[in-house]
Amino acid sequence: MEIQQLRMFLKVAEQASFTKAARDCGVSQPAISQQVAKLETTLGRPLFERQGRQVALTEAGEMLRRRALQIVSLVDDTARLLRDDGETGKIVVSAIPTIAPYLMPGLLDAFHGGHPQARLEVNEEVTDVILRRCALGEIDVGVLALPASRGYLRFETLFEEELLLVTAADHPLVGRGRVELDDLRDLPFVLLDEAHCLSDDIRGFCRRRLFQPVTTGRVSQLATVQELVAQGFGISLIPEMAVRPDPDARLRYRSLDGEKPFRTVTACWNPDRYQSRLMLSFLETVKHGRDRNRRSGGAVAAGDGLRPSPSATPCR
Repeated sequence: MEIQQLRMFLKVAEQASFTKAARDCGVSQPAISQQVAKLETTLGRPLFERQGRQVALTEAGEMLRRRALQIVSLVDDTARLLRDDGETGKIVVSAIPTIAPYLMPGLLDAFHGGHPQARLEVNEEVTDVILRRCALGEIDVGVLALPASRGYLRFETLFEEELLLVTAADHPLVGRGRVELDDLRDLPFVLLDEAHCLSDDIRGFCRRRLFQPVTTGRVSQLATVQELVAQGFGISLIPEMAVRPDPDARLRYRSLDGEKPFRTVTACWNPDRYQSRLMLSFLETVKHGRDRNRRSGGAVAAGDGLRPSPSATPCR
C-alpha cells in the first residue's frame, strides 16, 4: 500500500464518487480508479460496491477507511512535526452554526494578519459531527458550546457569553423596566431545531426555573429565528455575538434581569495528535479574539434595557 493510494481511497469514500474524488484530488477519473484497483488487488478484497454513478464501502472498505484515517493522520502529523516553523502549514477548524458566522470571520482575519503564509480550512458543523471528526483526526480544532464530551478529547473554555432576549419592536415587553425569565413563562418561543445545542441550553435554563418554553417552530439558522421574531411569531434567546444590524428597528435586544442565561464556548482538539506551533497560535488567537471584540463595544451591557439593534454591534 502507498500513502497516495490511501489518500485517494479516502477521498472516494468521502465523496461516494470516483468522479468527484478525482476532481478534489486534481487527477483524472481513470487515474484514481486505477489506484483504487491496485489497492484492491494488493488486499485481495473489493473496497467499494458500484451503485450507478455512486459507490458505497464494502465491509472491508469500511475497515480500511478507519485504519487509513489513522495512517494518513500519523503521516501528516509526522510531516508537520518535522516542518513545524510556526508560520507555514494548514489548520482545519470546525465551528457550530451558532458561532461560525459571527466569531470566525474576525478571528480568521486576525490570525491571517499574523500568519500570512498559513492556510486555514473552516467548516460549519453541528456538535456531534465536530466531536467525531476531531476524534478521527480529520480536524485540528473544534469551536463549540458546552455541554460536549468525548472522553479522550481535550477541552479548553474560551469564554462565557450571555444569551439575550430578542423581541419584535412592538412586543408588550418593550418599555418594561424589568424583565425576568419568569415573565417569559407563557410566551411562545422560536428555537433552533434539535441538532443545535443552543436550544438545549435554553430549555435547560428554563427547566431550572420549573417551566418548559412553549415553542411555535424550530428552524436551522439564527437569522431565521430573528426574522420570525421580527414578524411577531414569538420571542427567543440568542447569543450576544448574533445580535444583528437592523436598519428598520424591527427587533429589540435586552439582558434579562435576575438570573441570566449564559452559554460556555470551548475549543476542543485531539491530544493524541501532534499540536503544532501554528495550531497553538490559532488557539491563542481564538482566546484573545473575544476580548478584542468586547473592547470594541461589541457586547450588549447587562441590565442596559431594551435597545434597537443598530446600537449593539454584533461580535464577529
